[in-house]
Amino acid sequence: MARYFKTLFELAPAGLIWGATWWLMFWLDGRVNLANMAMLLVLGAALASLWLPLARAILVSLGSVLLFNWCFVSPRGSLTVEGNQHLLLLAAMLALSCVTALLIASLRRQAALARRQAGQAERLRAFNDSLREARDWASLAPLLQAEMQTQLDASVQLMLLHQDQTLPQQNLPEAVQWQTDGGQAPSAEQSAGLWQCLRLAQAFGPGTGRFEEQPAWYLPIRGRGASLGAALLQPSRSQALDAGLLTHMQLLCTQMGLALERLATEHLAQLARDEAASQANRNALLAAISHDFRTPLACIMGAASSLLDQDARLSPAQRARLAATIIDETEALNNMTANSLQLARLDAPGVLLRLDWESAEEIVGAVLRRARQRHATLTSNADGPTASELQARLEPGLPLLRCDALLLTQLLGNLVDNAQKYAPRSCIEISARTALEGSARFIVLAVRDRGPGVGLAWRERIFEAFQRGAEQQHAAGPDATSRRGAGVGLAACRAIANAHGGRMRYRARRHGGASFECWLPSVTPPQAEEMSA
Repeated sequence: MARYFKTLFELAPAGLIWGATWWLMFWLDGRVNLANMAMLLVLGAALASLWLPLARAILVSLGSVLLFNWCFVSPRGSLTVEGNQHLLLLAAMLALSCVTALLIASLRRQAALARRQAGQAERLRAFNDSLREARDWASLAPLLQAEMQTQLDASVQLMLLHQDQTLPQQNLPEAVQWQTDGGQAPSAEQSAGLWQCLRLAQAFGPGTGRFEEQPAWYLPIRGRGASLGAALLQPSRSQALDAGLLTHMQLLCTQMGLALERLATEHLAQLARDEAASQANRNALLAAISHDFRTPLACIMGAASSLLDQDARLSPAQRARLAATIIDETEALNNMTANSLQLARLDAPGVLLRLDWESAEEIVGAVLRRARQRHATLTSNADGPTASELQARLEPGLPLLRCDALLLTQLLGNLVDNAQKYAPRSCIEISARTALEGSARFIVLAVRDRGPGVGLAWRERIFEAFQRGAEQQHAAGPDATSRRGAGVGLAACRAIANAHGGRMRYRARRHGGASFECWLPSVTPPQAEEMSA
């Protein structure tokens, strides 16, 4: 019933046009000659053909000419025609009406084809956009299946090689991934056809020129290189005869193949970048070991040789200074080694941390104890300047940190060591507080001093590996030895912060000094009962 009313609604304009045409012809009967009235009928037929299908337009035109003969051509009330002139007029009316209907029908078909092609072009553009936004090999298959099912309204099954899989010599099920309707696997015959389509990179099925007796389309998913998969489509009988639809489906498969090639290329490029970065880290570590590690080793060897060869001629104070030198240089060498190895490990792709819920107070306390013990050991064995005063300031009620406690302890230890090197005899403060940035909440661990700070040009570069600042590179005098290093401490701090999803910042203090801050995202800890469970 709904279809019947839809047909009437579509044909209503043609009926109105014919009604108006006949009313006008009856009104003009006797006022104009027969030829002018015939032109009105031809005009009505042309306008009605804009809405009527071709067959109906020709039938209506034939009926209108016969009715025109009955009503207006003498003898009226009869289908007989007097004279060749009237017969020629009626034949011309019928011919013009049919030709007009044919031309309008052709224009309507061309307009419908143009609209269809424009719609396909728009859908293809949207499909290309969705493929371009995809970043995962497995996410592309559902996009192609959904697009094909939308346009074909039939079953679509896809077979794709895995991302790192080359075409095997035999048909191995584990070498491919499937995208099927409702999880229903294709039959053995269909699977064999898909593998054949994949290997030959050619389309099979009706209208393709190959194996046209097959009821389904087998379309290769190929790019500029080799074929990467195949699609099985089961169109209806009318769709199977539509060459334009087949071309469009193959174009979708080709776009899919290009997207797969792009992802494979990006994957290989990322592997190459990771390998290059890993190689650069290895080279930098070798350079640091061969250059910056020589000085503390030479100091240790010199002090140990003096203790061994000149023990009888050394005073107790001289022995203590040599022992302190060995301890100090060993500690420096240990720190450089730990930072270099940590930097190499954390900069590698896919690093995993030992995350647990930790207390910021315990981490800061461990750093304080280590720094004070080290200072006590050094000052008890050597005469030197009074070390920086070290204190802590923690915000009450700090939430737990989701972190690797050893890494954060190393981070704060590096910052304290740097502050003691470059801000001697100043107050050094370890602080922990919460901060808001936009809608995000952070826990900020900072080491602050009242030293000379860092020049504006070096405030970002100091966090890069093997960068120590212009002042430290040209340092000389009594402080040069104490400031020796490979320039990996702050780089390791940044790598540790980045591995925790945070970041390192340098902030110049208002009345002089520096503040090195580690901003870590605050994560809501689980409830007590969840932790106990």
